[in-house]
Amino acid sequence: VQLVESGGGLVQAGGSLRLSCALSGGTLSSYAMGWFRQASGKEREFVASIIWSGTRTKEADSVKGRFIISRDNAKNLLYLQMSSLAPGDTAVYYCAAGRHPYGLGPSEGHFDYWGQGTQVTVSS
Repeated sequence: VQLVESGGGLVQAGGSLRLSCALSGGTLSSYAMGWFRQASGKEREFVASIIWSGTRTKEADSVKGRFIISRDNAKNLLYLQMSSLAPGDTAVYYCAAGRHPYGLGPSEGHFDYWGQGTQVTVSS
């Protein structure tokens, strides 16, 4: 299984971005999926997760009401819609796949495959 993130970039505070994660070498509907992020000099942290069907999600308190995780199993794509972005959201964002289809994390140990990450930079 390979995961490739896209959609990162530079955005002003208050703006929006949508990240995508393409899964290949497998079927997206077999996996629970998650987004994590790592700011410079900090540990990687959980952002959001979604079970295989998309009917249940979990979000970190820091992004609730601003970020929405979703998936399109037919296209093998995972999304993270980010709005009201703040400089504190600046980080490399990673998508991850977990073989337990109902696993929502938020521990990294619940996820088995990881992408290389995409940089999101929010300017003030």
